[in-house]
Amino acid sequence: MKNELLKFITCGSVDDGKSTLIGHMLYDAKLIFADQKRALELDSRVGSRDGKIDYSLLLDGLMAEREQGITIDVAYRYFSTERRSFIVADTPGHEEYTRNMAVGASFASLAVILTDASQGVLQQTRRHARICSLMGIRHFVFAVNKMDLVDYDKKRFKKIEKEIKVLMAEFDYGTLRIIPVSATEGDNITRKSEMMMWYREETLLHYLEEVDVSERDRQHEFSMPVQRVCRPNHNFRGFQGQISSGSIAVGEEITVMPSGEKAKVIGIHQGDQLVEQSGSGQAVTIQLDTEIDISRGCVLEKDYKLSVGNMFAASILWMDDNSLIAGRNFWLKTGTQLISATVMNIKYKIDVNTGAEVYTDAIYKNEIAFCEISTGSNIVFDRFENNRELGSLILIDRITNMTSACGTIMYSLERGENLTWHDMDITREMREGRLGQEAITIWMTGLSGAGKSTLANALEKRLFAMGKHTMLLDGDNVRMGLNKNLGFTEKDRIENIRRIAEVSKLMNDAGLIVLTSFISPYRLERRNAKEIIGDSFVEVYVSTPLEECEKRDVKGLYQDARMGKIANFTGISGKYEEPENPDIVVDTSKHSLEKCLDILLEGLEKYL
Repeated sequence: MKNELLKFITCGSVDDGKSTLIGHMLYDAKLIFADQKRALELDSRVGSRDGKIDYSLLLDGLMAEREQGITIDVAYRYFSTERRSFIVADTPGHEEYTRNMAVGASFASLAVILTDASQGVLQQTRRHARICSLMGIRHFVFAVNKMDLVDYDKKRFKKIEKEIKVLMAEFDYGTLRIIPVSATEGDNITRKSEMMMWYREETLLHYLEEVDVSERDRQHEFSMPVQRVCRPNHNFRGFQGQISSGSIAVGEEITVMPSGEKAKVIGIHQGDQLVEQSGSGQAVTIQLDTEIDISRGCVLEKDYKLSVGNMFAASILWMDDNSLIAGRNFWLKTGTQLISATVMNIKYKIDVNTGAEVYTDAIYKNEIAFCEISTGSNIVFDRFENNRELGSLILIDRITNMTSACGTIMYSLERGENLTWHDMDITREMREGRLGQEAITIWMTGLSGAGKSTLANALEKRLFAMGKHTMLLDGDNVRMGLNKNLGFTEKDRIENIRRIAEVSKLMNDAGLIVLTSFISPYRLERRNAKEIIGDSFVEVYVSTPLEECEKRDVKGLYQDARMGKIANFTGISGKYEEPENPDIVVDTSKHSLEKCLDILLEGLEKYL
């Protein structure tokens, strides 16, 4: 135990005393330098405790934190006692900074969750406990703080202790300890409290020095995600990464995933040292006895049955200001793999207070949900409980590159593993050659009434007269058949566009020129359509202004939308996101139909 590093976090609701508790622990245990101690004493004179030492100042370093008396960012602090070394992440309690708290939890093995003795278990306390469990923490300490404010009342502590045990009964944890403390007065932090003689267990620091957080032995199940291929010269080729689990030795055979190819290890480098064997947590460079196509994102494994597939179920914490709707597309990162992925289905979200499964179509900021995710191609993964690196994930917004969610993989969806793409003997190129044309999809987007359908119909007639083989997919027509089960909610609009994109791709594979006429209001969904269809996608923005579209309101839709009779109507109660870089722009309010066709054909010339 003496040399084992313990990584833990402090979390809980706002103003529960997290920074104060850790600061007091460092101060009392004489784990700060003399100049830090002197600076703390001087800063405390203008603090919020009437000149008394404000221990939170040791961790709250941002000016905004000191002004407001709250933690905003994650503060990491390394310290060591005679028995153990520690890294603590002091995380924010405010709901607005839940993202920061989740980042701190992702690295820790143990969580110290504070509760205010005068308030008990709050909603944010429950949320933090769930996030800690989601991020794989199995060891918990609940510090019931501010016992001095309730006169060190044993009955009050016992009531909160019962609430905590009821909460933790929902989780699969390894260890649990509940300790009454006073962060400002130092009771039961580094020394036993004379005010709570009824508490006979160890102090917080003593418990942290002794608690066993070791995981089960996976020594025979070696895995290492490849982070980089090292080739300084033509005589050396090594594969670099950090070993996630198990150990590897020179002479042992490994399997490269997802290809399944095998090779023997002929060299292992730890830094500049050549070693015979290396194990979990070590950063290494591995040399193999044969040339295999290995790149970043591949996984080296031995005696480990990893999953390879493109569909799995995951629990996620949604951290984006925008809501999550099924059908949304992201970049997904797990291990060293980065790949496009789609949240196919939101099964349910978790009620923070009760733990109940709540069925919903959308997830909002700081909510925890259970989802089904599909990736653009096969990835290598495992259940989070087996492998933290290959079982954890983040979802990245493809437009802003912001992290939208973090989560853990629960299990593989075998229906994705049982499907294999079947290559045809008659290829797309052969069909295009027979038809004498390049197959493309002309994707027309714009407001209702912009003239998309009229323009698409006229363009198809012009192309047909030129001897081209075409197919026109109109929004209303498709909704009367293929997509008749879809409405006009954001979720249904996303699915509507996905299905049309898949149909367009199949028609392109048949060698046809496809014309589509859909409002398709969201940039991200048009981008997803382009990814499905590929380089054959040509975006045409029919940019007719809203005022002109309303004048042409033949169906009376705009009038009904203005009166509130139609919900989610694009341009009125629903948003339309204009294309940022369309391939062709045409405004039917400025030109005749024939002129619009000429503009279109001129723009399409390089594609046809």
